[in-house]
Amino acid sequence: MAEFTHFNESGRARMVDVTAKNSTERVATAQARVFLQPETLEKIQRGKIAKGDVLSVAQVAAVMGAKKTPDLIPMCHPILLTSVDISFKEEPQPDREGRCSITITATAQTTGPTGVEMEAMTAASVAALTIYDMCKAVDRGMSFSDVCLLSKSGGKSGNYRREG
Repeated sequence: MAEFTHFNESGRARMVDVTAKNSTERVATAQARVFLQPETLEKIQRGKIAKGDVLSVAQVAAVMGAKKTPDLIPMCHPILLTSVDISFKEEPQPDREGRCSITITATAQTTGPTGVEMEAMTAASVAALTIYDMCKAVDRGMSFSDVCLLSKSGGKSGNYRREG
């Protein structure tokens, strides 16, 4: 049976001790998708959302979210991020439910004893929440899905790449 690393000998939660782990370059990429009405995507593209440039604000929010991850996720180590990059892919063709989408991709990097998966996933999630916040006046039916780790490299556990 696998050992749970986030519990002490008394069964209580603890932050994992990474003191003895080697510092290595670590990179993680995550994504999230926002589903919205075609009219909402068109307003974003034309700069017609009253709160401002939606994707620029979401990009800044994502970077800020990555930096605040240990404040939000109790057992995350505070780490020195060396890079956070956010990109957006707009899908203007409506799906079967008549919704368009924006796929957010977030990549976080560090050199240290622990990984950046949670920072990348937090960045993608915060970008999605920011898009919702900025567009909710015109589309309260927006939703999110596919928040997931796409890949990670570095560290003792090696590389991971999501299938499909």
